[in-house]
Amino acid sequence: MISKHSTVSGAHFAFTDRWGGVSAVPYEELNLGGAVGDDPGAVRTNRTLAAKSLDIDPVRVVWMNQVHGRDVAVVDGPWHSDAEIPSVDAVVTARRGLALAVLTADCTPVLLADPVAGVAAAAHAGRPGMVAGVVPATVEAMVRLGAEPGRIVARTGPAVCGRCYEVPEAMRADVAAVEPAAYAETSWGTPAVDVTAGVHAQLQRLGVCDREQSPVCTLESGDHFSYRRDRTTGRLAGYVWLD
Repeated sequence: MISKHSTVSGAHFAFTDRWGGVSAVPYEELNLGGAVGDDPGAVRTNRTLAAKSLDIDPVRVVWMNQVHGRDVAVVDGPWHSDAEIPSVDAVVTARRGLALAVLTADCTPVLLADPVAGVAAAAHAGRPGMVAGVVPATVEAMVRLGAEPGRIVARTGPAVCGRCYEVPEAMRADVAAVEPAAYAETSWGTPAVDVTAGVHAQLQRLGVCDREQSPVCTLESGDHFSYRRDRTTGRLAGYVWLD
């Protein structure tokens, strides 16, 4: 269920795999995405199971309506039940104990926290979002709340790797023109993009030194959802919160 959970100075980072939930094929088992065609009741149950496994309150988790952009929302609590969840690809909070969540199935989930300032963030960095600068925008929002890049702890979760993310040559060139570190080649010798490498290069330039990335490639791992592999599939989640 939770494939990785780490704590650094009171900052918690967690990533799920696909097991331990109640969703049926093709979303089996722990689908946490509410907009992929799965039964809504199963998704609610899965979100509750995942939160309880982390000892966090399921109703105190902030989710996003992700759209592959660079917009960031600053939040101090869950969305109101009758409110429309805004279309953003990052959420930032200065509220300790509030969990932020990001959904992925090949894109790079980016979890950030400055434990000293008490500021946390979760960002969704697919290829378009990485190129658009969602990660720099997220760090900028954190800094406005008192975070310092040198204190920020960054963790990226399971994502499709540069050896597997094949793209047309023109697309690779366009991406590399913005972020050279994302230039990649597949294991079979064709043009590719490494989104996670691009994200880490951006974080490094911003002064974020404490960075770790998951070794898991979602396309290669049967324990994780992959849109590129399966098309109709569930979504993994990354969670970040501060004590």
